[in-house]
Amino acid sequence: MGQFQTKSILFLFVIVLTFLQCAEKENTNDLLLPLLALPLTNSSSVGPCPPTTLPTTIPIATTVVSANSTVSGFNDSSKAVNGICGGGEFSGSLDVYALNLTGAGATMILSWAGKTVKNVAGVDFVVYENPFKVSETSDRYAFDPMVVQVSFDGTNYCGFDLSGFNPSVADSNRISSWPGFGGLRPVLYNMATKPLTLNELFTSTGSGFLLGGGDGFNLDDLIVGGPGANCDSTARSNIQTNGFKFIKMISASAVTNPNTSAGYVYPHSYNNGPDIDGVVAKSVE
Repeated sequence: MGQFQTKSILFLFVIVLTFLQCAEKENTNDLLLPLLALPLTNSSSVGPCPPTTLPTTIPIATTVVSANSTVSGFNDSSKAVNGICGGGEFSGSLDVYALNLTGAGATMILSWAGKTVKNVAGVDFVVYENPFKVSETSDRYAFDPMVVQVSFDGTNYCGFDLSGFNPSVADSNRISSWPGFGGLRPVLYNMATKPLTLNELFTSTGSGFLLGGGDGFNLDDLIVGGPGANCDSTARSNIQTNGFKFIKMISASAVTNPNTSAGYVYPHSYNNGPDIDGVVAKSVE
C-alpha cells in the first residue's frame, strides 16, 4: 500500500467483506445491492470534479498558505483548494490533500486570497474531509479527526472546545466521542454530481449534520486558550467581531491533549492524518 492507506480503500474492503459474509448466508440483496448502487448514482455527472472553474457563488478557500505533507501520492496541496468532490455517505473522495500524523506535515493553513470570513448567524464555515459511514445501520464512521483553528492576523489562532473528548477504544469511531473536532462527517457535496447552493450547504439536517455534509463551525463557539492554540480574550473578541482570514487544520494526533499529555489519537490502521477536500465560508468580504 505504500505510505498512504485511504479511507476509500477501507470502503472497498467493507464492500468485499459484506459480499463474502452475505454470500455465506445466501442472501446478498439486502446489504450488498444498496452499497453497490451508490457509485452508479454518483456516476451521473453534470461536469468534472474538480471543476475546471470554481462556482463564483461558493466562497471556497482558494489559497494555500502553508502545506508540508510528505504523504506519498497525496501531498499535492492544490487538491485542498480546487473544489469539493465529496464521495457521499459511504465513500471518501480521493481528490484530497493528506496530512501527516505528526510533524510539520500534520498542519495545513488556507485562506480566502486576502478576504475575511465574517461572523454571521449560525454556522460560519464548513470543513470537508473524506469520512464515510461504515454501514447503513451503524453509528460508526471511518474518519481522521482534525483540530480546527482560525486567525485574523495569521499569528494568533483560536480554536474550539475539545474538552468533551473522552472516547474508549470501543466507541472511538463515533462522532459523539469527538466534540469540537473536524473531519468527522461524510461529504455529500460534490460540485459535479451533487451541486448545491450556498444556502443548502449551510442547511441543518439535525444532530450537527448539514445538507451537504462536512463539519460546520460557529465563530461564537471559539474559546480562549485551548489545546494547540495561542488565543487570548483579545484575539477571540477580534475574530468574533471582525472575522478571520486564515484557517489552520491539524491532525488530532499532532495536538497534545492536556489530560493525557499525548496526542488525540484515533486508533486505526492508517498511517496518515486527515484528507482535506476543502473549506467553504458562508460569508466573505
